[in-house]
Amino acid sequence: MVILVDGPEGNALPEHMRDDAGDPIRLLRGNGYERFEFYGEYADLGGQQVPVYRWCYRTRIAE
Repeated sequence: MVILVDGPEGNALPEHMRDDAGDPIRLLRGNGYERFEFYGEYADLGGQQVPVYRWCYRTRIAE
């Protein structure tokens, strides 16, 4: 599990399951993708260190 933070306002973010930290996460939202990156930050979640992914930008789907 990872924690997703700093996404666009008004959009509830789902919990995201992942085995390890590293690769960017891309979530489909409406007509585009929200991109989240891991910058080496961890949060304590119930005694477990969980990677924190921060929103970095949005891309639109090409038509």
